[in-house]
Amino acid sequence: MTVPYITARLFYTKFSYTFNVTPGPKFIRLHFYSDSYQGLNASQSFLTVTAGRYTLLRNFSCYLTAKYLKTDHFFKEYIVYVENHTLELMFSPTSNPPNAYGFVNGIEVVSMPLQLYIPGDDVPLPFVGFHNNMLAIDKKFALEMVYRANVGGQTISPDQDTGMFGTWNDDASCIFGAAFGQLDYDTTVSIQYPKTVPAYTAPEDVYRTARSMGQYNEINMNYNLSWFFPVDTGFLYLVRLHFCEIVPDMTLGNQRVFFIFINNQTAETQADVIVWSKGHGVAVYRDYIVMVPSQAARKQDLWLELHPNIQVKPEYYDAILNGLEIFKISNYDGNLAGFNPPLDESNIQQASSPALSKKSKKGLQNGIKYSISGGLLFILCLFVLIFNKKRRKWKMKNTKDSSPCNNFHADDITKATNNFDESLVIYNLDMGKVYKGEINGTAVAILRGVKEISEQDFKEGIKMLSQTHHHNIVSLLGYCQEDSEKILVYEYMDNGALSDHLHDHSKHLSWNQRLEICVGAARGLHYLHTGKNRPIVHGDISTSSILLDVNWTAKILSFGFTMASHNSDGYSIHIGSQIDVYSFGLVLLEVFSGRAAPLNLKTENDGNSGSNGDDDNESLIPPASDCLEKGDVDQLVDQSLKGKISLESVGNLVKITKQCLAKKEVKRPSMSEVLYSLERLQMSQDNESNESSPKGLYQESCSDLMIGVEFSDMLMSSGR
Repeated sequence: MTVPYITARLFYTKFSYTFNVTPGPKFIRLHFYSDSYQGLNASQSFLTVTAGRYTLLRNFSCYLTAKYLKTDHFFKEYIVYVENHTLELMFSPTSNPPNAYGFVNGIEVVSMPLQLYIPGDDVPLPFVGFHNNMLAIDKKFALEMVYRANVGGQTISPDQDTGMFGTWNDDASCIFGAAFGQLDYDTTVSIQYPKTVPAYTAPEDVYRTARSMGQYNEINMNYNLSWFFPVDTGFLYLVRLHFCEIVPDMTLGNQRVFFIFINNQTAETQADVIVWSKGHGVAVYRDYIVMVPSQAARKQDLWLELHPNIQVKPEYYDAILNGLEIFKISNYDGNLAGFNPPLDESNIQQASSPALSKKSKKGLQNGIKYSISGGLLFILCLFVLIFNKKRRKWKMKNTKDSSPCNNFHADDITKATNNFDESLVIYNLDMGKVYKGEINGTAVAILRGVKEISEQDFKEGIKMLSQTHHHNIVSLLGYCQEDSEKILVYEYMDNGALSDHLHDHSKHLSWNQRLEICVGAARGLHYLHTGKNRPIVHGDISTSSILLDVNWTAKILSFGFTMASHNSDGYSIHIGSQIDVYSFGLVLLEVFSGRAAPLNLKTENDGNSGSNGDDDNESLIPPASDCLEKGDVDQLVDQSLKGKISLESVGNLVKITKQCLAKKEVKRPSMSEVLYSLERLQMSQDNESNESSPKGLYQESCSDLMIGVEFSDMLMSSGR
């Protein structure tokens, strides 16, 4: 790729560009070329850029970003609404180190249609993961383009765009795994743009190419067509998906119907491009809002997955995507700035910049071949299936009921645990003992003692767990079922169980750590209740079943057997999920008090779940209720936290806890509502922390990691 701008404007003090423009939304593109200008040290360039009230970059390092992207040039693209006739871009080098400077290589300001990406208050968008909730984005919010992809096609350069001068990269670097589907294209099809999709929405070449799963139903049911996109945590994102049916045979509804999953949450259950577009060759798009909350990890993969919906009995078990765009949404005070990538992550191929890496270009030249025939694809897929079956035979015992998990030999488990050496026991759970072991050089956690589970429930539980993949769920790596043993093998969690850190006085979790752990555990439990596979009731939520990895990320240890032993009708699932909510309330109580909740509360709740008491809000934690009524929240707080947190923050968590512990199950919130409340609490706590934290870090930007939007401004009334 030719470097568009190789000269640079250098500055050592605050510097601004002023553009005379018409009011309305504008594209702003900032081009950077990492080099040592005039002998200056490129690693000492740190830059803050603002556009009016919006912070586009803060303490930004071109050097670190270029290393991260493995390219010497890239650009950052924004959408900002200009209220008057002047757009001022302010560039400021950071104040430290002493020799710091800033530079920029190119600036583009392009006018754009009013509602191309910011539809306004009257067009709310679905909020993925929060059932029936809609969010509205208006001109108060700025956007940063983090990905724009021509799915299944070649890179589209700015001069081939619709007049917006955007770059559409190929999706080769973002597709996940070897199951990349097949490439569809029709360079002769006449693309029709309806009134709802103006011609400037995306180039015709985006809609003329696509990536689909292929025509072989059996193969398609065994995988998801998946993409992943590393993004900054602590923001909301606008995800726009472009569709167009270009295959000649696809002309009717219910021929190709599929699920759309974004970040392990269901965005669509019956995506049907023909039904949406009302015709073959007609362009259509769908917008979604997804939350990527603040985490210790500064970047997180945003996942997009498609899977056939066979419940509606479509003609083909298939899915399709033509293009996609992902935009970061500014937070309540106009911030869009994220953290600089650390040097130790410089080998990661792609971050939140739309630049095309060298590896991507090679993939474009060598990977995308439009002459792939259906016969060749079938042979390739058949080979993959046969190879996978043979590999299972080589590496593990072949069972009649095969599972996606590893089926380990009993000898492997015995060796891994040194014949179940008691000194290797790391947890004692109701389900059994958990041993630390090592298999093929990898540390694992081995759960032994589930003999009382029936063989059918054990198999069903393994099947469910093997299909459960989430950032906040402990991954099941395999199992062993022989010699009357039923054993589960999980990923090893370096920091143990949450209970260890709450009750060991030599270990102290900060208030922010506790909140982050609660939010992570709530996400995991919410996923079990509402994820893309059938709902799972955990049945044994406690601080002992919430584990912490090396980065202190909370993950729920799920066994998968509780729901397997119940009828899977909606009523049973609802009742079971409310029991989980109650148990999670006990977890919250334990987190902020540092004391184990009384074990008999759960039994008392089950016996009183149908209580006809007059007080709908009565809780089964009288001490907490009394303290709330008297305003003595201070009496509930862990002694190690006193004087370090605000009583208001604790009081808000106590209120959430009390709701979870309501006597009547119908009065308890869903996990979706609990998660929403906890994330709002974390958001306000982050704001409190950021206001008191020092600014001007050297290698880290000082970005506010609050969620990208003020919910009171954006949350619509429906569904709550």
